[in-house]
Amino acid sequence: MMTTLSRFLRAGAVFLLTLQTQIAFADHHGGIPVLNYHRFGPVVAVSMTVTTTLFEMQLNWLQDNGYSVIPLSTLVDYLLGKRPPPPEKSVVITVDDGHRSVYDQMLPIVRRHQIPITLFIYPSAISNANYALTWSQLAELQQTGLFDIQSHTLWSPNFKKERKKLPPETYRKFVKDQLEKSKAILEKKLQKTVDILAWPFGIYDDYLAQAAKEAGYVAAFSIDRRHADISENIMSQPRYLMLNRDGTTGFAAIMEGRATAKKTAKTQ
Repeated sequence: MMTTLSRFLRAGAVFLLTLQTQIAFADHHGGIPVLNYHRFGPVVAVSMTVTTTLFEMQLNWLQDNGYSVIPLSTLVDYLLGKRPPPPEKSVVITVDDGHRSVYDQMLPIVRRHQIPITLFIYPSAISNANYALTWSQLAELQQTGLFDIQSHTLWSPNFKKERKKLPPETYRKFVKDQLEKSKAILEKKLQKTVDILAWPFGIYDDYLAQAAKEAGYVAAFSIDRRHADISENIMSQPRYLMLNRDGTTGFAAIMEGRATAKKTAKTQ
């Protein structure tokens, strides 16, 4: 009898905690901005480059305006109902692709500001492509305690194009390999759990979302230009693709929820 009562009370407590978390999220400030960078440098070499000067100006803007950079894992746990809402004015910073400028250009700035960063990596490029990080550099970044490494599939394919050109069964195997092999390689190389995914080119659909869940991912992120929020699908949470032209004015608009909201890359 007491055992049954104890279980009932425990279940009730869990329900109340979950309800309180959901209410707190609803009363939060409309979600958390997740920023998505790619490359850094002293000048804009390609369209995805954000200058180191601007990046540091943006970090200074966050500090001056009372924002806190939180780990992506903290946001994900919150979205999964595993922890209370992050503080007001929280923001998450992510970087896709594993470009070597993360090590050469971004790392000194991150060390100065002591902020958490999540890197979404496609492992086929690491120590192979001339633009990419090496495995030793990636390990060094991880050892700083400031960088978390997660998956960007095996080689960052365009799933929309692959679905059109591949037979259905071949496509299903292709998706499975892209999701599972990336996770397995990163976990083996870095000796860590990899369970968060960034969709290449922001492309996702219901099939891909389910395949990602089956591969062991608990959350996935696109580049839809909105704040991450509990009302969004956990397997297609939005991020803001950051370009140098955002400057500080556009950056402020993103932080304050004034940037244009739109879905940009979901497959049909």
